[in-house]
Amino acid sequence: MLLFGGFLLFLGYGFDRFYLGGGEFVLPFGTLTALGVGSVSAVSSYFSGDRAVLLSTGAVPIERALSAAPEGQALRIRQLDNVVEEMAIASGLPKPKVFVVPDSDPNAFATGRDPEHASIAVTQGLLDAVNREELQAVVAHELSHVRNLDIRLMTVIAALVGAITLLADWTGRGMRSGVGSSGRSSSSRKGKDGGGGAAILLVVWIVAMLVAPVVGRILAMMVSRQREFLADATGAELTRNPLALASALEKIDAAAAPTLSAKRGTAHLCIADPMGAQLGLREGRLADLFASHPPMATRIAALRKMAFQA
Repeated sequence: MLLFGGFLLFLGYGFDRFYLGGGEFVLPFGTLTALGVGSVSAVSSYFSGDRAVLLSTGAVPIERALSAAPEGQALRIRQLDNVVEEMAIASGLPKPKVFVVPDSDPNAFATGRDPEHASIAVTQGLLDAVNREELQAVVAHELSHVRNLDIRLMTVIAALVGAITLLADWTGRGMRSGVGSSGRSSSSRKGKDGGGGAAILLVVWIVAMLVAPVVGRILAMMVSRQREFLADATGAELTRNPLALASALEKIDAAAAPTLSAKRGTAHLCIADPMGAQLGLREGRLADLFASHPPMATRIAALRKMAFQA
């Protein structure tokens, strides 16, 4: 989060000094505007983001899913409702709203602004693939995201990413249209007059602006991966059964097809990468930078250690 804030402030500082101020630091108009737009986006996401996520995935309220399901599926959906209720009691949280996503790939996610306005959604594929203990473990994992306030954290992250992208887009459009060119030439002259320090700072800012969207995504993925590890640990704490979550993750990992109902913007919310990206299966620096989830093998190994199994 500190890296996010520092990177955004550096982009805004360069925008205001080199792009608007011609080398002189002026009123931080660009920074304040980007933060303002990002804040409006965050407030909007805070109050209505969960509805947008549920709508985008085609999630159906559990009552409607029950009325439309055949008897075999209805039994599993009732079991889901019972498991969510018992895990809410175990975690000390209000029972969240429960949704079923009509998708054959096993997956699950939590969304909402706080524990009182949270929702949990699981795919039909997950209900078909796991037993009761494994379903309980997955629900506990998602309730951990609610209890740890990850759902709120990722809303803030999304707003910061939006502000970074907005600043980069403004600067890119201005450079292509020639707006602010006098400021840039004036900045270059002052950089030459004042030594190489200002010129180096200008170059660093331009490079940072060009890679800003990628850096924003990397920082968001870093936060998302760490929260997945924490949710695994908290879920195992709630159920006292880390092996059940390890078994559920093995079944989810074995499913070859991506979760078609999940969009790229909601990938970080799911218990497993719904896009089926091969990068998430690997370990190493590249995967650490760009994968939205830690490798399943690493998560499963950590859960088995919690159960004192090799």
